[in-house]
Amino acid sequence: MIKVMKAEEQHIDGIIKVCSSGYWATYGNMFSKNYISGIIEQFYNYNRVEKEVNFSNYEWGGYYVALDNNEVVGAGGGGMIQEAVGELFVLYVDPERRNEGIGSQILNAITKQQITKYGAKEQWVSVAKDNYKGIPFYEAKGFVYIKTQKGYGKVDGESHPSLRYWRTL
Repeated sequence: MIKVMKAEEQHIDGIIKVCSSGYWATYGNMFSKNYISGIIEQFYNYNRVEKEVNFSNYEWGGYYVALDNNEVVGAGGGGMIQEAVGELFVLYVDPERRNEGIGSQILNAITKQQITKYGAKEQWVSVAKDNYKGIPFYEAKGFVYIKTQKGYGKVDGESHPSLRYWRTL
């Protein structure tokens, strides 16, 4: 049985593993190996994840993890980008555990936090263009494409556009 909870220090290595393997599985055929390695090094290194697990506020609600027998099989996090407007910043599931509803459970936990703790009335997510794993998931959850913008990550001059999706809560 999957248990979703706010991440704690003992989950840091699992978050790094799931986010890194999820990133490779999602983008391995789309982006250069150098780019993928650089993004993982920037966002999913121990020091950063440790800070993000131990810190939670309005702008970053902390990591949530999905556990199966105390093993991290999914991780995600979000925060508020303005009054009543939440955003999902990261969501990955162990590539071997996709299509089990784990991502949905994590998204639901983050969304519940944004609504109940911060009063969110709408929610945004950015998805890399051509991410055919993420796009159908978010569209099935009621997110609607709004616009294309510059991507958040940049490694050695390489960057990729992001699609901005939105939904009401």
